[in-house]
Formats: sequence, C-alpha cells, structure tokens
Amino acid sequence: GPRVRFGPSPTGFLHLGGLRTALYNYIFAKKHQGTFILRVEDTDQNRVVPGAAEGIEDMLDWAGIPPDESPRRGGAFGPYQQSQRLELYQSASGMLLESGAAYRCFCTPQRLELLRKEALRRQQTPRYDNRCRHLTPTEVAEKLSQGLSWVIRFRLQEGVEPFQDLVYGWNRHEVAEVEGDPVILKGDGFPTYHLANVVDDHYMGISHVLRGAEWLTSTAKHLLLYKAFGWDPPQFGHLPLLLNKDGAKLSKRQGDIFLESFARDGYLPEALLDIVTNCGSGFTEKRMGRTLEELISQFDVGRITTHSALLDLESLPEFNRIHLTRHIESEELRQKLIGELQLLVEQVYGDQQVEQEVLQKEYMERVLLLRKGHITLLKNLVAGDYSYLWVRPSVSREQLQTISAEAEEIGKLVLGLMASQAVALPVEELNKGLRSLQKQTKETKYSSMMQLLRLALSGQQHGPSVAEMMVTLGPKEVRERIHRALSS
Repeated sequence: GPRVRFGPSPTGFLHLGGLRTALYNYIFAKKHQGTFILRVEDTDQNRVVPGAAEGIEDMLDWAGIPPDESPRRGGAFGPYQQSQRLELYQSASGMLLESGAAYRCFCTPQRLELLRKEALRRQQTPRYDNRCRHLTPTEVAEKLSQGLSWVIRFRLQEGVEPFQDLVYGWNRHEVAEVEGDPVILKGDGFPTYHLANVVDDHYMGISHVLRGAEWLTSTAKHLLLYKAFGWDPPQFGHLPLLLNKDGAKLSKRQGDIFLESFARDGYLPEALLDIVTNCGSGFTEKRMGRTLEELISQFDVGRITTHSALLDLESLPEFNRIHLTRHIESEELRQKLIGELQLLVEQVYGDQQVEQEVLQKEYMERVLLLRKGHITLLKNLVAGDYSYLWVRPSVSREQLQTISAEAEEIGKLVLGLMASQAVALPVEELNKGLRSLQKQTKETKYSSMMQLLRLALSGQQHGPSVAEMMVTLGPKEVRERIHRALSS
C-alpha cells in the first residue's frame, strides 16, 4: 500500500491547519491499506520548542489518527526525527557535489544582505546571483585552504519538466528564471527543507506527498533534486489552504485554533475532524456528523478541488452537539462520558455537599440520555443552570407561596403521585399525571403549578420540562426535595 507522511516542524502546538493535513494523509493511507508516518522536521534548530514534538504526537493520538511509524512508535525507516539523520543529508549533498549538481558557496552573510538590499531598492525580488556557481576547482581549493566557511547550493537547471499534481493537475514552475540557486546544506551541517524532505521521502519509501498548497511552487525544485539524484519522485497532491470564513489566514495569535485548547474546552475530536473536512472537499457526501470510518470510506483524492477551504468555527458547537449525541447513544462511548462527567462534577461541585447517589452510574446515565441533543458540550451539564442535578437547591416555603397560595396542597398531590410509583414513569406518562393533578387544584393554573414545581425541584426559573426533571431526579429525590421546600 501507499506510504504517506505528515512532517510538522516542532515549533509550537498542532493547530487546525496541521490537523487537516495530517487527517488527509491518515485517511488516504487507511483508504488504500497504506502506512501513515509522522516525521518531525526539526532542522531549523533556533525555532525548535522543547516538548513540541511530543505534544504534536499526543494530539494526533487524541484526535484518533495515530501514526503507524513515528519517533515514539519507531519503525523500519527511522530515525523519524530529522536532527538525527544529519549524516544522511551530508552524504547526499556530497553525492551532488561530486556529480556537479551542487557547489560550495563562500559568500558571506554580509554580501548576501547587500544583494538583498540592492534588489529591494530596485523593487525586485531578492535572489542569490549564483556567483560561486562559476568558481573553478582551483579557486574552490584555495578558499578551502584559507579555512573560509561555506554552504552547499543546488544548481537550478533551466527546462523544468511539467508534473501532474493529484489536485491541481498539470503544473510547471520555471524556478531557475525567478530564483537563485538554493542552499541545501547550511554552514552548521543541517539541511534546508528542500534537501531534507527529498532525501527523507526517498529513503522512507514515501509514495504520495499530500501537503499544503503553499509548497506547490517549490515542487519544481524538489523534482530537479530527484532528477539530480537519479531517484523516482513520489506523486504530489497539494491541499488547498484552510482559511477563516472571511477568507483571511487562520491566525495563530487567536490561540483558539490549537488542538490543545479545543481538547481543554471539551470538544470531541470527531467534531474537529468533521468540521475541517466538511469545509473542504474530497468526499462523496457533505453532511454534519460524519465519523472517521465514514470519512475513510467516502474519501476520493480526485474529488479534492482547488478552492480554499473556509472554516466557520462558529458552527463547531453544532458539530459537537451532533457527535456528542452519537456518543451518548452508543453503549460503549456513553460509559466513557459517564466517567468524564463524574470527574467534572467532582471538580466543580466537590466542595459542596454532593449527594453520593448523583455520582452513581445509573443517575449519570439518566441525565445524559434525557439531555441528549440539548447540550453541545459535556461540561454544559456542570454549568450553573444545571446545578440542581448535583446539589439540592435551598428553596423556602414563602418563595413557593408567592407563586401559588396552594403550594402546600400541590406539594402533597405530587408526593401522592410519586408514592404510587414503584418504578419511574417515562416523561410522557408523567406529563399526563401532572395534568390530571392540576385539575384537583382549586385556582392554580397549570403554568403556575409547573413554575412552582420547577422552583421546588431546581431552584431555577428555566430549564428542562418539569416532567423531565422529575424523571432525572427519580421518585425518591423528588419526594425529598418537595418535603424540604415545604418544611423550610
């Protein structure tokens, strides 16, 4: 099967753009029984953030798209970290020096800076003038004997072959006309992106490169490198950019596009996978609520269009609501939610008197099943308007009597209804029971009776239907709360 790779730089957290690139690679690999590789591209040592590489792999695991081969998991084509493959790049650039496809450049940073300033002054794009390309072997030997420092540059040839991109179709960028010869090995012995990614894709047996469209114009350069090495290139497919819905680039300064912050806010990974593919293309159908399995089965690389993907983060809660509902409906996933909800309740209400019964599985399960579809995040259930689920409200008899003078009578009627119930009734049945009770009151309207019961049971003015509250709390707790309100 195909071998694909995701190659992030460990310069910070994984954000939605990176997640999407990783996801397309993962889906492509799984669709075609292939291998998904995580390769850490840490050759720009000044920008490496300690712990970032581990964080990226943690987030891929969290998102449910773990790599098959990676720095942590290992594999037959490692090391999977470019800073541990330096000898490979040095010997590869040595091969190019020998064949004349690359040369040593002795230009000083000062000279390069002057070239840059001069170009900008003339309103031209800065580019290296290829001066050292023309040094004779004697001149090179002389400079080396003086101990001058050097980098290795690759000779860009005229006459680029066009290539067929899986997304953008036929492409051709005559790089030699617009760019100077690029550095492939820096003075510190580290490769630049161009060399490292070509060498690694070759030695790691990468068959397809799916990466962001910002690399499309560099591909011509990479193909020239493959040709100079005498290697067969992989197939390239460039993914259109992921942008804000107003068409601006996703700002990393927003901070809210990092996976860590979504995980912390309690979003389900499935909701993120769904939204970043939903705003893009490459699938046979578009609807909210697709699972990873569905994404894999519906994926077709030929369906990816070149339109930018516009991400509307405001609809993320709705995506999450749909996936949360699916989790609640699934026996297995529901158990995981119950464990998370228990932790949330202890975190938020731990210092208050929480009834032990509410931490029990059956109760939590009832809460989830009854609130299914109404909540967008699991943590909604520990917000203030749901505090009555976890802590008994303190409501006085006076408060109830301001709603209806018959508070006492209504309380007794409901206690009677609850006592006659050995098993908890479903919500519809209970509603009928409450309607018939209201007919036994003298002057209280149904809406006032509901308002009074809602207050007695929850201490709140708004919330789920009274019948749903009663079913959730269960007959015993309903009796307890009504007794408490009437006797205080």
